[in-house]
Amino acid sequence: MTTTIQERRAIAAMCVGLGLTVVATIVPYVDRATTHLLADHIQAGYPGYARTQVDSAVSTYLVLLSAIGALGVLAWLGTIWAVRAGKRWARPVATVMFALGASVGLIGLLTKDTSGATGLPPVLGWVGMVPCLAGLLAIALLWRRADQADAG
Repeated sequence: MTTTIQERRAIAAMCVGLGLTVVATIVPYVDRATTHLLADHIQAGYPGYARTQVDSAVSTYLVLLSAIGALGVLAWLGTIWAVRAGKRWARPVATVMFALGASVGLIGLLTKDTSGATGLPPVLGWVGMVPCLAGLLAIALLWRRADQADAG
């Protein structure tokens, strides 16, 4: 099926979102090996934790963030396929995937844990939100195309 210019642009935005999701999934591992923002954030929130408890909490976050990242990659790939294949349901599904992704990102950014601080350090929370910008652009392009096709 032939894709329109708007669909190609939306697919390009989704590919950028896919790449950003991969980067956002890798960043916590880079942090663990370098800056230790997550470990320091946990230690600040729970000063009584031993180093082993902090390391365990960091490992738990890495598993959780990796699972979220993997689901995000699958969502991007499925949505890209649906748009490229011209599926009629691609736009609503892409919108739902965006809403889910943005919700998960906001949860990571804003949810406070029992210490009263956010579970993730703000930098990692914002990194998790970056792919949503590409998703928002893709959704706007997909629906813009639909509106123009309906009007023409």
